[in-house]
Amino acid sequence: MIHLHYSPGTASMAPHIVLEEIGAPYQLVRIDQEGGELASAAYRKLNPNGLIPVLRDGELVLYETAAICLHLADTHPEAALVPPVGSAARAEFYKWQSWLATTLQTALIVYFYPQRWADDAAAVAQVKAHAQAKATALLEQIDAQLAGHGGPWLLGEQYGVADGYAMMLCRWTRNFDGRKARDFPHLAPWLQRVLARPAVQRVFAREELAEPWV
Repeated sequence: MIHLHYSPGTASMAPHIVLEEIGAPYQLVRIDQEGGELASAAYRKLNPNGLIPVLRDGELVLYETAAICLHLADTHPEAALVPPVGSAARAEFYKWQSWLATTLQTALIVYFYPQRWADDAAAVAQVKAHAQAKATALLEQIDAQLAGHGGPWLLGEQYGVADGYAMMLCRWTRNFDGRKARDFPHLAPWLQRVLARPAVQRVFAREELAEPWV
């Protein structure tokens, strides 16, 4: 049985969506962040970084959201959530998945936790403002990607792992002071297409998340 250690609305949402899309049996294990469970010895044994998510698949223990998503998609090829290995489309997927995890997500982490990079209040505010500006500029790249190929999904005609992952990150911008993901002309309808998928709707219901969803 697959177990996903998660917390509602966090980076565990992307693998949660993949689990719903592939239809494999799984169990959710909710982590009490506020209660300090991330720092517990038991959780640090699963993920020494003390971060969400963690996936347990039999004897295999995985952390890092992108790695979990790729593992689930690769072990359930019938779901067709990633392009074939060795194809140009697969290389394009690697590019976007890596970009989402290491570029956009990193900017958003700085936005949400600016105190990790600054000490006094003024510096913290400045770091947060710069991170928001960076993330907004990165959203423009996704919008341009969607506009450029004209397909319904991030990589073109086929829905996949990158769509759920990108939606999760776009959702994190919903309370930006300025422009949000939903304010971009091509991101807005794409977000609605992702949200309309039954698997995504089940995730929002199981995580008991309130609107606005994005």
